[in-house]
Amino acid sequence: MKQKSISFLLALTFACFLAMTVNSSYGIEKKKPVNQDIYTPNPKLKPRINGPLIYGCRPAHPFIYRIPCQGKRPITFLVEGLPTELTYDPAIGIITGKVPEKGEYDVLILARNSKGTDTRKLKIVAGDQLALTPPMGYNHWYAHYDRITDEMMRDAADVLIKSGMADVGYQYVNIDDCWMNAPKNNDSLRVGPLRDEQGNILPNRHFPDMKGLTDYIHSKGLKAGLYTSPGTLTCGGFAGAYQHEEQDARQFAEWGFDFLKYDWCSYGKIAGIDKSVETYQKPYRKMGSILKSLDRDIVFNLCQYGMGDVWKWGNEVDGQCWRTSGDLGFELDRIFDVAIKNSEYRQYSKPGSWNDPDYIQIGWIGNASKQGIPELTPMPAAMQYAYMSLWSLMAAPLIYSGDMSKLDKFTINVLCNPEVIEVNQDPLGESGLVIKIDADRFLMVKNLEDGSKAVGLFNRGKNEAEVSVDWSALQLSGKQSVRDLWHQRVLGDFDQKFTSKVPAHGVVMVRISKP
Repeated sequence: MKQKSISFLLALTFACFLAMTVNSSYGIEKKKPVNQDIYTPNPKLKPRINGPLIYGCRPAHPFIYRIPCQGKRPITFLVEGLPTELTYDPAIGIITGKVPEKGEYDVLILARNSKGTDTRKLKIVAGDQLALTPPMGYNHWYAHYDRITDEMMRDAADVLIKSGMADVGYQYVNIDDCWMNAPKNNDSLRVGPLRDEQGNILPNRHFPDMKGLTDYIHSKGLKAGLYTSPGTLTCGGFAGAYQHEEQDARQFAEWGFDFLKYDWCSYGKIAGIDKSVETYQKPYRKMGSILKSLDRDIVFNLCQYGMGDVWKWGNEVDGQCWRTSGDLGFELDRIFDVAIKNSEYRQYSKPGSWNDPDYIQIGWIGNASKQGIPELTPMPAAMQYAYMSLWSLMAAPLIYSGDMSKLDKFTINVLCNPEVIEVNQDPLGESGLVIKIDADRFLMVKNLEDGSKAVGLFNRGKNEAEVSVDWSALQLSGKQSVRDLWHQRVLGDFDQKFTSKVPAHGVVMVRISKP
């Protein structure tokens, strides 16, 4: 979210100007993707269990996990090896209960329907760490800005299930800014006292029952996220947490939230001219310590745009993910620049510690020139696949921020390829290494836990181009099997190198392993 140094509307206007500049310079035309752009095959009717292979949580805290599984419904689930503190519903595949005592628990999940069965291992790690794989979910900001309501968030949770996004691992349903009261706003239902007589923060009238909202999200096996700022006001001019940090955090936990985005915003006025690392750390260290003391797992997302090299210390202040750059907004080719820059911090990417280059913004997203009203992205189809590939190879959080009410077949196709997501969720937690070929072509290489390598062959140029990956650059030798992850097919065994034609602004994403 844009910092409070400029007003909300000016920020949107500025973002629009940048977007129009990018559109012009790269000659990208707005078009609706067509069927021939579809890469990901339709899910098979037989069950396919997806999701992480490892899951971190803290002892004695509430536990909820919806087993991500594609296939024809109904599906019956069997879970073996669960600790006694946890139970599951075999008809819907939701595991609930209290986190057991510290330790590792190896669980075997089986899914069965009329077309067949599938099994998958899951290691539950009860200890100090959360987010052992990058968080996946939805955030409302780039679709709805300050128009967000309780009803819209409930609808988003419904669509996460109905669209199949939850079946490939998306689990967080996150409210961004503008759920609180504001001193002033064009919508009178969002204006009111910021706190009650006891100092408790007050949601605006579009959010009449925060506990009811999280209960609804949890009833689907999903998790709920919330937003605030360490400043007096948020980026949108709503009530912040300044001098009420612990009170607010405890309120969020009582409401049942599982994720907190903490946005710098007006805290810049409090920090003043001091640009020391200690100043940048201070509000995040305070909130991180509070969240860790609560009786609920709340993933902590530091949103401060990479100031003070946050990737070096985000984990030290009990954060699990942190923004490494400014907002992407409605901009286009910057996804390549942002990804290449983000990859420079790859050494700080590991389980429980994730570099966050901002949300996935495809489909219908807010256009600043229209007060953030969603419209279809001008980004061509090939670039949208490149976008998802970059974020997956970087082990970045996969948080979608388009309009869920307008989620179409193509957007689902980009968001819901389980083989691509498996690269993002790999337990090794490594971020991809960029190998530049020339001004338009580069590779991104990610080592995976099983010894294979995921490689993105990228072409950011205006025309189709041939891109090669040499085994010597990957420290490989001999024949290697190459699988096309987007099309989910084996391309064959190759000796010394693999070469492919890559569309303009596009990607070919492969997994390379011993035959």
